[in-house]
Amino acid sequence: MASLNVGNLGEYLREQRRSAQLSLRQLADAAGVSNPYLSQIERGLRKPSAEVLQQVAKALRISAETLYVRAGILDERERDELETRAVVMADPSINERQKNVLLQIYDSFRRENGFVPDTDAPADADTPRGDGEDGSTTAAGDSRTPPGSDAADPHHEH
Repeated sequence: MASLNVGNLGEYLREQRRSAQLSLRQLADAAGVSNPYLSQIERGLRKPSAEVLQQVAKALRISAETLYVRAGILDERERDELETRAVVMADPSINERQKNVLLQIYDSFRRENGFVPDTDAPADADTPRGDGEDGSTTAAGDSRTPPGSDAADPHHEH
């Protein structure tokens, strides 16, 4: 039942707020919502929008996806996938091409294990196929390009 999820959300928010040593008013101010509205959320009387949950999560410095799961907006497995993708995309040590290739590999493993990725295009449409059994190649399909190099144009083989 939806109100049960909202109640769990409220209890969880209260715990997180107390752990962060914030008063209800401080959290409301930080999240940009009214004090009475936040109080109603914590008591399970209101179901906040995803946008409000995102603001509250940011103010508490916790994952918005965790709040979405608590509110019944997002499935636990969807949250895990979104968090994995967010971590990959936020990694400053790899370039955009490498991030895309890594996410394509991630999607292929998820498909292999019975999970269908929720993407606009087939995840393996541009995934390179290597000559070796392990499929090793670069995104450009040129095994001579050193890993991590931006020199290769990933579309040059088209």
